Amino acid sequence: MIRDEHVQTAQDFLRKSDGYFAEGYVLQGSEKLWGAAAHAVMALAQRRGWKYGNHYALIQAVEAIAEEQGDRAFRSDFGVAEKFHANFYHDFMEEHELEFSRSIAIEFVARMLALVDDEAEQSMNGLAE
Repeated sequence: MIRDEHVQTAQDFLRKSDGYFAEGYVLQGSEKLWGAAAHAVMALAQRRGWKYGNHYALIQAVEAIAEEQGDRAFRSDFGVAEKFHANFYHDFMEEHELEFSRSIAIEFVARMLALVDDEAEQSMNGLAE
């Protein structure tokens, strides 16, 4: 399984986000959770040679993944992650929404990183043949 910079950053941000939320630092936790989601998308986009240098490129990458996987949840779950980015600036999410939405964003990161791992494994298998 490949561990590139964006994968590592996504995992680091996820851990930091958990810590910030546990300590009651909601704004920092929100931004780190968004960062984890963004870097997970960047990792897959980079592996595929797609653009990923701005927010719109990330949205396009998620759209392509959702289409490819036949799973619109990628789109909606990325939208939930984007709310955490906005929450960092505007502090608008209520506690019940934070808890519910955090689980969705965390699962989104896990699903994206699993796709990165799948592609890395396929690459390794292709090289071995």
